Amino acid sequence: MADKLQIVIVTPEKTMLDQQAEFVALPMIDGEAGIMPGHAPMIGRLGPGELCIRDAGKTDRYFVDGGFAQIENGVVSVLPGRSVPAADIVAADAQKALEEALAMPADKPELNEIKQKKVSIARAQLRFAQK
Repeated sequence: MADKLQIVIVTPEKTMLDQQAEFVALPMIDGEAGIMPGHAPMIGRLGPGELCIRDAGKTDRYFVDGGFAQIENGVVSVLPGRSVPAADIVAADAQKALEEALAMPADKPELNEIKQKKVSIARAQLRFAQK
């Protein structure tokens, strides 16, 4: 069994990260999943929230807004719609995004679904920014 994982984060725009790690915490839609070397293969749906990567005593944090994750053969592949390093998240911007999402119209079912998703992402980003 290897003592490290390979973590790869790929957004629609680019490969954000490709590095080794001792531990990865993923924000799944039904709770957080901790991944260590030797983890069983898995595919899961990400929820909006904090993705943590720990290696050599250092922890890197990213905000992801949902997507999918796959763990197989020591590789954690994360496919979010968007991934932002913690240092780039500003609470005021997250608050503005929440206010804009709350102001969106929701008079049709499809508009309500879009609004609720944007509100959920903005609230998660605001919680992340306030940590």
